[in-house]
Amino acid sequence: MLFVNFKTYQQGTGRKAVNLARVLEEVAEQSRLKIIPVVQATDIKEVTASCKLEIWTQTVDAVEFGAHTGAILPEAVLEDGAIGTFLNHSERKFADFESLTKAHKRALEVGLKTLIFSSSLEELGKAVALAPTFVSYEPPEFIGNMTISVTSAQPDVILKAVEIAKTHNLPLIVGAGIHSREDVKKSLELGAVGVVVATDVVKAEDPRKELMDLVDGFR
Repeated sequence: MLFVNFKTYQQGTGRKAVNLARVLEEVAEQSRLKIIPVVQATDIKEVTASCKLEIWTQTVDAVEFGAHTGAILPEAVLEDGAIGTFLNHSERKFADFESLTKAHKRALEVGLKTLIFSSSLEELGKAVALAPTFVSYEPPEFIGNMTISVTSAQPDVILKAVEIAKTHNLPLIVGAGIHSREDVKKSLELGAVGVVVATDVVKAEDPRKELMDLVDGFR
């Protein structure tokens, strides 16, 4: 399983988000690997209309219908076609665990799948108790790093993260600096079920080539 976070990169926004999602779809069909584009809320409708892959949004807020200017309403992303949502990514963390809990509850209420990010093992221990669809360990110091990944720098910590996830029978997704087939292979060997990437694919000169390299790590 491969999540591709489009972030707010120019290469993953608007029409370019649609084009990139189509590339992901072609690679997914060719490789038979589950690849999930994770797009901005404003691009969900257009991407889902042009791509058959399961589309996720990058976050939702703990709000219901009402006076919440600028908030991302779970019902809205679901209606536009999103199947799931990231929560608590290091670039979009909630103020506290209570806020995360409320947002996760709202996501589940409308039927969204969830992936909760944790930047430490302590955070991960709390996150698993919420019973999301997936959990992820992603230390912020490696995010966007194109030379060192969390799997190469902290394999022992990944093993601990896998064990924490297993306490609630949850699948672990690894992120932060993943940029090669070796990183993917190592993540799976350590017990993860998939990886999250962003920069390596979205900002690549040839996203298809980068995707195929990552796909090789799943074989």
